[in-house]
Amino acid sequence: MHERVLLIEDEPHIVEAISFLLTREGISVSTHANGSDAAETTARLAPDLVILDVMLPGKSGFDILEEIRSSDTVADTPVLMLTAKGQSRDRAAAQAAGASMFMTKPFSNKEIVANVKALLR
Repeated sequence: MHERVLLIEDEPHIVEAISFLLTREGISVSTHANGSDAAETTARLAPDLVILDVMLPGKSGFDILEEIRSSDTVADTPVLMLTAKGQSRDRAAAQAAGASMFMTKPFSNKEIVANVKALLR
């Protein structure tokens, strides 16, 4: 069975790059670009992992993560948060909201693939 990742990201180049890298590893990738209904999409798709950007149109990634963590169906799904801002307060906020892992953009191809694989184990 293929692992399924939901990538919630609004930057097309990042979506394309991550989708390509993960698909090449045999991982199925669904994408979503709007924060306002991202938690509902996560619950509907029930992925094995969510990759979640912090800054999205419609709703913050932190708010989305809180909704995921309070869900009856996907609360235990690992969430890898991505942000262009690497401040320690963002990392602390991600951990407080229940992020499984936190990565700062830009990141290397090798790093994102390794972290996704680690979270899918």
